[in-house]
Amino acid sequence: MSEGIRIVPLPADDKEIIDQTARLLIEAFRHRSAAWPDVASALPEVQESLGPGRVSLVAIGPDSRVVGWVGGQPHYDGRVWELHPLCVAESLRRQGIGRELVEALEQEVASRGGITLWLGADDEDFETSLGGIDLYNDLPASLGSFTYREGYPYPFYSSVGFRLIGVMPDANGPGKPDIYMAKRVAPPAIRGSA
Repeated sequence: MSEGIRIVPLPADDKEIIDQTARLLIEAFRHRSAAWPDVASALPEVQESLGPGRVSLVAIGPDSRVVGWVGGQPHYDGRVWELHPLCVAESLRRQGIGRELVEALEQEVASRGGITLWLGADDEDFETSLGGIDLYNDLPASLGSFTYREGYPYPFYSSVGFRLIGVMPDANGPGKPDIYMAKRVAPPAIRGSA
């Protein structure tokens, strides 16, 4: 990780840090999603991450600025957690901050009894072989031949241990799926596990 960066829980009472986190969310997704075009739309997402039972961690740079953020929310009685969102300042990407945030979330999830961490990676711009087609025609074959264009987040998530587990066709409109990835965060106690 970059020198002088620390990962801490997002402080619920620090308006400046919350505002910085909202601005980071806008910056990180401006070319990927129209969900958070401004601070007014991003702030509720940040505040929601502070809800009961959730995890919200920020990476703070040496200048006390927010440079990364990861959130997690429990499902299935806390056995399965959703990673949402993950963002790193554009100027600091590919320096290990995203990896460190994911690892910190994994540790927190495991400490709370979580077994699996999953995420959805939207394909709103046809960046994968699953975008722009009718997945209902032959979903297993489409998953089996999955490819992606440069810039899609699949390689990063794969590099930190996530595996393709499925897809929700048309999640963002016709031909715009949400691609699901997951990984184990605690050792399995099942026969035949790897």
